[in-house]
Amino acid sequence: MHNRQMPEIPLHDIKPLLVIQDYSFYYFVALVTIGAIILFGGLYVLYKHFSTKKRFNLRKEYYNQLRNIDLKKTKEAAYSLTKYGALFADDSGRHQKTYHDMLEKLEKYKYKKSVENFDRETLRIIELYRGMIDV
Repeated sequence: MHNRQMPEIPLHDIKPLLVIQDYSFYYFVALVTIGAIILFGGLYVLYKHFSTKKRFNLRKEYYNQLRNIDLKKTKEAAYSLTKYGALFADDSGRHQKTYHDMLEKLEKYKYKKSVENFDRETLRIIELYRGMIDV
């Protein structure tokens, strides 16, 4: 066997390794963050939808109470109209004025032992106020 050695060849065109920036981790983090924001936003919207659907609606309940007041029981009706109507008084300036007018008319039916039935003007203001309310 011959012990022959290979001649050494000089290599001149091999260059050192280049450092290439890899942004895939940043893309992954951004994608996960956007996905989490969308997921939590969707869950929040679903939560709000179902929580408002089941929640007790005070305005609706007071509106029903106002609608069902028996105007034949004058004294009880005057107190109930004052109580349940107060929730809607701040809806607009017009509501405030009509509520204030109604309170003035109801004053003479409240603090007495026995009272007569509502007069025509008081009934008109009560019906006007009931009709103005939006729930």
